[in-house]
Amino acid sequence: MARKTTTPRHHAVRLLALLAASACGSDERGAGEGRGPADSAETGAASSAPQATRLATVDSLENPEAVRWDPDLELWFVSNVNGAAGTKDNNGYITRLKPDGAIDSLKFVAGGRRGVRLNAPKGIAIVGDTLWVADIDAVRGFNKRTGAPIASVNVPGAKFLNDVATGPDGIYVTDTGVLFSADGKMSHPGPDRVFKIAGRKVSTAVTLAGQLGPNGLTWDSAGSRFIIVPFAGKTAMTWAPGDSAAQPLAETAGKLDGIEALGGGRYLVTGWTDSSLSLLADGRVTKIAGNLPSPADLGIDRARGRVAVPLLMENRVELLELGSAASQ
Repeated sequence: MARKTTTPRHHAVRLLALLAASACGSDERGAGEGRGPADSAETGAASSAPQATRLATVDSLENPEAVRWDPDLELWFVSNVNGAAGTKDNNGYITRLKPDGAIDSLKFVAGGRRGVRLNAPKGIAIVGDTLWVADIDAVRGFNKRTGAPIASVNVPGAKFLNDVATGPDGIYVTDTGVLFSADGKMSHPGPDRVFKIAGRKVSTAVTLAGQLGPNGLTWDSAGSRFIIVPFAGKTAMTWAPGDSAAQPLAETAGKLDGIEALGGGRYLVTGWTDSSLSLLADGRVTKIAGNLPSPADLGIDRARGRVAVPLLMENRVELLELGSAASQ
């Protein structure tokens, strides 16, 4: 089992939290929390909300940033940054997990092996047999069955590509707009954008004002729109292809990371402010699981009602059962 450590290679990853600290205030709970049972929400309607329950913990990982479920192969894919989030060190990798969280292949795709270039992989989208993975300033494609590299699309001007989602006319990827210097110091020059990749053509889909640090991205097919959640702001946003600007959806506690659509105008979202997995519906955010420090880009196994939450700075993934928590 991997032990949780704090070493210099994690400093750039930890600076991500500082991006939101000035905008959202400090979080005294944060990464110091343990891995006990899901917290019950504290106040208001959330106090009686159904809670997700833990099924398994997957450790032996290295800065897992995103999880994606493939119903075709019935496997989870997990991107591992493995060090500094903005460094082109070619040591990132992708793990495959079985439905119950057991490791199928720890380094199914690994930078520096079999001709693979993979620095600090983050968001994952699956299109047919291809895994599309955000990697700092490029989006890389791998065969989901063999792990073989099949494409690499450079994104000119990108600073920090983060989450990837498929839309009706291509692949979309958020750019959080931050940079890291050689000594690990972070700046936020922007612009904060969402890029579109159609075939191998890259274009700017939308530019977001206010240095919000766009992070999680998901396509809402019922609403024909994307949902974007920020890491440096507090407002979850909607944006439809062709629109010139995003629109506000809901106010949150901030430091949001991953988001997935459940249908019916409901979304699962992870947040660093209260180390949570929450349900976003009807303009309200309801916590359904806590004690999830540094929760990143979650994945959903809809058939089994399970969600996998990568804990970026804890080197593990938590597998939870949604039960009635996702149907309230």
